[in-house]
Amino acid sequence: MASGPGRAGAGECPCGRRAFSSDVTSAAPATKLSVLDRSRTRRGEEPARALRDTVAFAREAERLGYHRFWVSEHHGVPGVAGSAPTVLAAAVAAATTRIRVGTGGVMLPNHQPLVVAEQFGVLAALFPGRIDMGLGRSVGFTDGVRRALGREKDAVEDFGARLAELLGYFDGSQQVHRGVHARPAEGLHVPAFVLATGGGADLAADAGLPLVIAAARGEDRMLAAIDRYRTRFRPSAQAAEPYVVVSGTVAVAETAERARELLVPEAWSGAYSRTHGEFPPLAPAAEIRARTMTERERAAYEQSLKGHIAGTPEQAAAELGALVERSGADEFLVSTSTYDRTALLDSYRLLAEAVGQSRS
Repeated sequence: MASGPGRAGAGECPCGRRAFSSDVTSAAPATKLSVLDRSRTRRGEEPARALRDTVAFAREAERLGYHRFWVSEHHGVPGVAGSAPTVLAAAVAAATTRIRVGTGGVMLPNHQPLVVAEQFGVLAALFPGRIDMGLGRSVGFTDGVRRALGREKDAVEDFGARLAELLGYFDGSQQVHRGVHARPAEGLHVPAFVLATGGGADLAADAGLPLVIAAARGEDRMLAAIDRYRTRFRPSAQAAEPYVVVSGTVAVAETAERARELLVPEAWSGAYSRTHGEFPPLAPAAEIRARTMTERERAAYEQSLKGHIAGTPEQAAAELGALVERSGADEFLVSTSTYDRTALLDSYRLLAEAVGQSRS
């Protein structure tokens, strides 16, 4: 990976694509691996358990040599406990010592830019050199949540203006509210990233910020968005060159069958959300497989199982390397979740070992 967003570094192919080492004997992978954890709840457990697990997971990710550990923002979702990402990021940063900590992301349309700047300013002041500010464009999952947040669906339309105002609080240049300063954010450097599924890639390019993107709408559309981002990118104080973080699920186990089993709980949650309008806590894979599904549920479930990397350590490393090569990613953000906590941690450990990631 480049030494930082927008800075070229070792491991870049002459063609501009990134190299990725799957050789377990190598000192470190050429492309850094990071973690996005959504604090997924599990059926029958209190949400507090999911938050404590996130903090414990961050400590393990640091030990395994992962580069960043990000948390997410979801409001009113039964299957996700992470509703206050900057608060959770503070707990994660306090429990770790070296790994970068951030958000994947704070949904900027839900918040006033001044408040976001102040929150990240506090984080950066307490944990200097370790905080990332990942920013997304989504609004609440339901009409009720959006009303509770005081936002409408069209709040995403002014993301660019909100982003410029937010960044202006850090360098003192914002003029939307003259004479207003964000303390202690002003003068601090907090790397900003834009999370996107398509159109957001253009906003990242125009702002000169690193792009975080997943193949939520298919790999071809993701690759097209990445190419458009690189072509359109404008250098900024944050990044001199385009910087791409690809995100996705990578499930790893001793056998390919066990790896695919890890995908089942999240796939069912996604299918249930699309067919019932509610994203539920994770359930055991065996129970889901034994479930009698409607035709609509089964179709959504089968679709949710597609588009992920799953296999033995060697298979997963090879597939991940191929994806990095196709996308030219500078970094890969692993977002795997499953019901079995032990199997989940084993998956991240096996992946780290398979790509030669250095442990601490």
